[in-house]
Amino acid sequence: MPPRISLPVRLRAPTAPQCSPASAIRAFSTTPANNAKNKQANMSLAARRKLHDPYLRAQARARKAANLSRRAVLQEERAHLLGDPVRGIPTPFVQSFDTQLPQTPKVTDAKISSTTTTDPSQTPEGPDATSERFLNHYLSPQEIKESLAISNKLTTPAEQGEISEQLRLQNEAFSKSPETIALEQSNAATAIQRIVSLANANSKDKTRANIQRCIDMFGRHKTDLIFPPRPTAQTTQHAPPPVPVEGSVVGADGTAPLNPEALTRAGPDTGSSEVQIGILTVKIKALADYLQLRGKKDKVNKRNLRLLVHRRQKLLRYVQKKERGGPRWQHLVETLGLTDGTWKGEISL
Repeated sequence: MPPRISLPVRLRAPTAPQCSPASAIRAFSTTPANNAKNKQANMSLAARRKLHDPYLRAQARARKAANLSRRAVLQEERAHLLGDPVRGIPTPFVQSFDTQLPQTPKVTDAKISSTTTTDPSQTPEGPDATSERFLNHYLSPQEIKESLAISNKLTTPAEQGEISEQLRLQNEAFSKSPETIALEQSNAATAIQRIVSLANANSKDKTRANIQRCIDMFGRHKTDLIFPPRPTAQTTQHAPPPVPVEGSVVGADGTAPLNPEALTRAGPDTGSSEVQIGILTVKIKALADYLQLRGKKDKVNKRNLRLLVHRRQKLLRYVQKKERGGPRWQHLVETLGLTDGTWKGEISL
């Protein structure tokens, strides 16, 4: 018997089947391997023709373009209806924050040049403080009028019968003609008007005057005389009219106001929600004008503007819910030009 030749023994592991990451992923997938490689391979001929049909693809692109254009139009219309959440709609009252006067035609350079050309010694007309209700330096028009009357009396020479002989001789030495005295008094009155006019004041003084205007416009000490109280469940149809007490506020015709709360109010109202909304609107407009012109990189004041807008939004929601869209709410919104975008939904600046 021939001898048996032993085969060499190899100690390495047997060759493992080749595998790839794709095969490992495919093991947990229900999609066959052929479809994973090429989805178009299993598509029918009609589906492939539809996919590559230029006419159908052009129709799809046209539908998409029409939908996108319509979406842009709708978004623009909705944004226009909501209005600007910061500025709202410009109204005469809000536009007068810059000058503290109602909107009047501005004096053009051509008009100024024509005025100075006819008379070179004549200066352009300045602001008229007599037409302003609020003046700078915490003054009132009545105080200015009284002070000018006193100064005119002091600068006018006294009658000859009221002074002694010695004073008469002194007056004759330093006497001025009545025309000169009248001209000096007129120049002094014009200078005082320009000094106290808010048209020549800085932004801080204008903001203070605008806040005072909002207090007089929306304060309950004024609006209670015009608007009735908010209806409640206890209100009856035959409730007796309010009777004014001694020292209380009454209407222009001497009768009791529509709102009984006006009878017990002491002093001007500075803390109601309507007044605070007006004050915030003044501050928001001043800050927005600053950021638009000079503060484009001022991140701190941009945050301050965002905080003021959201604070006003909370107050507007509260007033709208409390007044139930009544006349007080309508007066506030129409005067300040506040749209739905200033208090509805989310405001992102």
